[in-house]
Amino acid sequence: MRNQFCNPFVHAFLGMFILFSTAACREEPPPPPKPIRAIKTITVAEQASGKMRQFSGVVEAADSSSISFEVAGNVQEVKVDVGDLITKGQVLAGLDPEPYKLTMAEIKAELVKARDNVTKTEAEYERQKRIFEQGAGAQRRVEVAEFNYKAAKSGVNFQIARLNNAKRDLDRTVLRAPFNGAIANRYIDAFNEVARGQKCFDTFEFTGMEVAISIPEDAIDEIQMEQKGDIKFSVIADRTYHGRVTEISKVAGTANAFPIKLTIEDPDQRIRPGITARVTLVLAADNEKAAYLVPLSALAQHGDTKTAFVYIYDSQTSTVKKTQIESGSVRDDNVVIIGGVKDGDIVAVAGVSFLEDGQKVKLMEQPAEKKDFEIKTAE
Repeated sequence: MRNQFCNPFVHAFLGMFILFSTAACREEPPPPPKPIRAIKTITVAEQASGKMRQFSGVVEAADSSSISFEVAGNVQEVKVDVGDLITKGQVLAGLDPEPYKLTMAEIKAELVKARDNVTKTEAEYERQKRIFEQGAGAQRRVEVAEFNYKAAKSGVNFQIARLNNAKRDLDRTVLRAPFNGAIANRYIDAFNEVARGQKCFDTFEFTGMEVAISIPEDAIDEIQMEQKGDIKFSVIADRTYHGRVTEISKVAGTANAFPIKLTIEDPDQRIRPGITARVTLVLAADNEKAAYLVPLSALAQHGDTKTAFVYIYDSQTSTVKKTQIESGSVRDDNVVIIGGVKDGDIVAVAGVSFLEDGQKVKLMEQPAEKKDFEIKTAE
């Protein structure tokens, strides 16, 4: 009987079985990690509800100071100029200290004499007391000696007070910066006499900048404290700053307009006192929901903008959440969102068609801010 394993068909079948069995036993390689997509985002902030009004204004330093010497004298040196950056405690200028040193030397000599007088009057007072206790003196002499002794001690205290004041005056011959900031104006030069209290410098802080604007009387009731506003400067065309109302005058000024001030929340050193600004405010409207402007590119569905979606970035998990929004009208390349987002939300504005709910992402790095200015630093 012929061996069935010699059949060529059987050999082929066994070979294919072994081949597929070997392939099936091999471990599948793990799938490559899914790359983390970088997304471009905006932070929701610009309100779109109400009546948008623009107002012209001027930048003012929230913390500014006109500083002067507290003593008179001849200016010996001036170490800073207009535009120089300053740090708290930095020496700005100095007076000739020699007259004040001479005054201190004179008072020290008077103090030595006063202390010597105390020693003498104390000895005389003790002598008169001993004589009186022995029955050979008069009460009147003891009282006079005691008075002279106390007067001598008062004289020492007076000279010590004079010496302390002289030390303070000597220290005041050096003018120091009251805070970190910059020099706005300079009014003194070396070798000139200055009086006590005469203005020497105007200084201001970069960290606290305000924009002063005027609101017409028919709109002042629609302005509220802490109200947000957008601020733009003609000399800084590449950026929009954010501000909030921190001061509302109760008294009308020129042309029956009310002065108000907005504190700039994100200032930089390009913003200087005196430059002009344009402030956009959304005046309150009755029975109107808060709404925000978001680029059209942020919508995950462009067909039906009334029930579209956006992807909101969660900084805690570095993921995006698909969120349904309620939108209104379209303004230029932006859509007015009246529900689904809130102030401060980080919304993806590019490539949203490639995103999924819960997808891990990273924020796209913003380009470095262009600097087109230069400020001198104090030596």
